[in-house]
Amino acid sequence: MESTAKTDNTLKVNEIFFSIQGESSHAGKPCVFVRLTYCNLRCSYCDTEYAFYDGKDMTLEEIIDEVRQYHCKTIEITGGEPLMQKPVHALMKRLCDDGFEVLIETGGSLDISTIDPRVFKIMDLKCPSSRMAHKNLYENIAHLLPNDEVKFVIGNREDYEWAIDKIKQYHIHAKVHAILFSPVFDKIEPLEIVNRMLEDKIQKEIPNLRFQIQMHKMIWAPETRGV
Repeated sequence: MESTAKTDNTLKVNEIFFSIQGESSHAGKPCVFVRLTYCNLRCSYCDTEYAFYDGKDMTLEEIIDEVRQYHCKTIEITGGEPLMQKPVHALMKRLCDDGFEVLIETGGSLDISTIDPRVFKIMDLKCPSSRMAHKNLYENIAHLLPNDEVKFVIGNREDYEWAIDKIKQYHIHAKVHAILFSPVFDKIEPLEIVNRMLEDKIQKEIPNLRFQIQMHKMIWAPETRGV
């Protein structure tokens, strides 16, 4: 499922901003975020509903020119769901060609096989409490590369157990750099997930599993946009 802007050289962009990377093993790095419009999912805990429709058409040259103004090496393409717009592939290729470290955060329901292999993929697998688990495209797991990461957003005990089962079923821990467990903000106490990971001695079976908190929501008010 893809939604294209007016031309193959144009993307509908919700916002471009300079901040601190708040998630993944890249957390803490200064990062320029290019948030694209549109999403094919409606997760129960979504915190970027404003990106479903709002945005302006920008050429790839306009996007790259704005990104360069921040003099920052790390760029993340996010959404919404960035893979809904076909020209995103050309944007990522050009950013990689220009020497940027390029990350993409994708919801895991659209094909990742054609993403430039130089791009670091951070791919969700949606847990049951998201109400979008039926949209997971498990064929994507075969296209994950050693530098990629898979994220599970955990809302309750069922999500935790479901995520562990999926990791083992698909041997995800053997395919990627890191697996991320992230609590749904204000839905589950982070300590509940951490205690469970420690009680299960989970690192013995899944050594690259990491707990994470959305760092940007600790620095700024959770509802703040453009951070």
